[in-house]
Amino acid sequence: MTKRALITGITGQDGSYLAEHLLGLGYQVWGLCRGQANPRKDRIAQLIPELSFVDGDLMDQGSLVSAVDLVQPDEVYNLGAISFVPMSWQQPELVTEVNGLGVLRVLEAVRMVSGLSKSSGGTSRGQIRFYQASSSEMFGKVAESPQRETTFLHPRSPYGVAKTFGHYITRNYRESYGMYGVSGILFNHESPRRGAEFVTRKISLAVAQIKLGLLDKLSLGNLDAERDWGFAGDYVRAMHLMLQQEEPGDYVVGTGTMHKVSDAARIAFEHVGLDWRDHVVVDPGLVRPAEVETLCADSGNARRDLGWKPEVDFEELMRMMVESDLRQASRERDYSRLIATGASGPPGLVGNW
Repeated sequence: MTKRALITGITGQDGSYLAEHLLGLGYQVWGLCRGQANPRKDRIAQLIPELSFVDGDLMDQGSLVSAVDLVQPDEVYNLGAISFVPMSWQQPELVTEVNGLGVLRVLEAVRMVSGLSKSSGGTSRGQIRFYQASSSEMFGKVAESPQRETTFLHPRSPYGVAKTFGHYITRNYRESYGMYGVSGILFNHESPRRGAEFVTRKISLAVAQIKLGLLDKLSLGNLDAERDWGFAGDYVRAMHLMLQQEEPGDYVVGTGTMHKVSDAARIAFEHVGLDWRDHVVVDPGLVRPAEVETLCADSGNARRDLGWKPEVDFEELMRMMVESDLRQASRERDYSRLIATGASGPPGLVGNW
């Protein structure tokens, strides 16, 4: 029988890669999407024509119950979130509403459609299986390094605090209702589909524009901040594998290797034959109020239990992103020149996806 999956956050980086992965495995896949007039929905519909959509909103409990009831999924992947950490200081209430209470609402929808109750003493077998996108930002001011599933959580941003609530409420539903619910504690994962506000994509976009003579300088914040960066396409495989295990459990997913922001800049600029020190300037306004300095994953359990390992290393990832942004910047430059000459014609898809 063909499995059915419902993905929240379908228009984001992870949602798109996960949808492609599941479709490749023979799943029927639905993406939860808020509202019809959504330009990101149109882009992903062009990228993945086999994908189906269902209306729903992480801030509307009724819509989530209706979506889960309509799709009748075997697996629900909750990837929907406001994922840009600095925004959580600007709009902490909104980020908490979506990233924290949104998890609770999806869990409630799954519980209600599954007919689970605390008194039922339910078993996790034969139910809708639920995946929650937890985050390495929950570790924050790290108690040990590298970080593993048992590491004490000390989030350093409203984003991290909201994600911590989502992580613990998923565990609570697993323990209270017997729900098959797991959390993937994913460390930073990037790709050409990453939003332009994230530092790795900000770097790759700027490198492409500087190489083409469209920009001269790139402003960055803390160059010494270190992260464990991997490729998003690798990490969605881990999400799926977590829901295929006999018993539910939480897993840390990362490469186990750290790089500084300055390393990302160096690799990206070197790929196009430039010296990053000639173009990068430090902007103190881009430094977080409470910085998370060092995050590094111990994904030994995921490697052992799930048989998962990353396939794309950091240097290859940064080069991949720069090449993609070079193609995009070239298209946009050529189209601008076409318009300037008075020529007409369809621009095609502008952007990576």
